Amino acid sequence: MAGLFVRKGDLVQVLSGKDRGITGKVIEVYPETGRVIVEGVNRIKKHTKVGQSNRGAKTGGIITTEAPIHVSNVMVVDPEDNRPTRVGSRKETVEKRRPDGSTYEATRNVRISKRTGKDL
Repeated sequence: MAGLFVRKGDLVQVLSGKDRGITGKVIEVYPETGRVIVEGVNRIKKHTKVGQSNRGAKTGGIITTEAPIHVSNVMVVDPEDNRPTRVGSRKETVEKRRPDGSTYEATRNVRISKRTGKDL
């Protein structure tokens, strides 16, 4: 699978599914499966076995947590106008410093919004 356009901490909007239209922050990204976990989206109830910790406190019960959704169902929100946008990239030249004090020019990729052209 090609590289993902979504990173941890991005604000995304859900495009399809039961939580369509909800915006949330990306908590975790799984590039090997192409899935992301978004805060407050695709919440499931997980039943855990009741047990005891080493201090004697009881653990277990029903826990509500977020489940992963496919990355194709989310789109990054443009911070400029709070609408979903595609993500592009632009090369930027930066000046870097070596440990001996000399400098050199290098390029780096910057993620930009296709809608407004601003940095993400």
